[in-house]
Amino acid sequence: MAREKSEEMEKLSSQICNQICAVFANPTNPHPPPLDILVTELAGVSRRSSCVFLHGVGREGLMLKAFAMRLFHLGLSTHLVSDMTTPPISPSDLLIASAGPGGFSTVDAICSVAKSSGARVLLLTAQPESGSCVKHATAVCYVPAQTMASDEAEEKGERRLLPMGSVYEGAMFVLFEMVVYKLGEVLGESPESVRSRHTNLE
Repeated sequence: MAREKSEEMEKLSSQICNQICAVFANPTNPHPPPLDILVTELAGVSRRSSCVFLHGVGREGLMLKAFAMRLFHLGLSTHLVSDMTTPPISPSDLLIASAGPGGFSTVDAICSVAKSSGARVLLLTAQPESGSCVKHATAVCYVPAQTMASDEAEEKGERRLLPMGSVYEGAMFVLFEMVVYKLGEVLGESPESVRSRHTNLE
């Protein structure tokens, strides 16, 4: 019984990982690869000694919070838009926001404020052509993954292994881990320097 359960978990985990990995095999033309855009923009933040702000809603927001933690560990001045201690955004800063289905009213509003303040706005989305957030973006990271807006199986009453926006959200996590790895190389951050910035208040 234990072996059967282990085999079932291995099969399910492989299927889930394969679905997420397949996202990165999809072309993003005419948009540059999202890994390149994120590394370039964040390296620029580091060079300018500026701040990076992150904002998203729901599970997308959770992925961005995890990313924010690692960016802080890499030595960037990192802030979540919803935090009580978040400073004002300035023209030299960068806002990274996510709107997988293309737009959310709150994300639209935050991007608009950042743009009007002169900051750069990097938008992650699966709908780069039709989304309402795109008009505020100075850079677009196209992540060609299924979101709640494109979950046709749900509309037909079918049960997907990864429902609603889970493929997009999983792809965000994997993309951010790739960014952290590549950005660490660009910034010359050692494992020791990254670990030294982890909180001791746990």
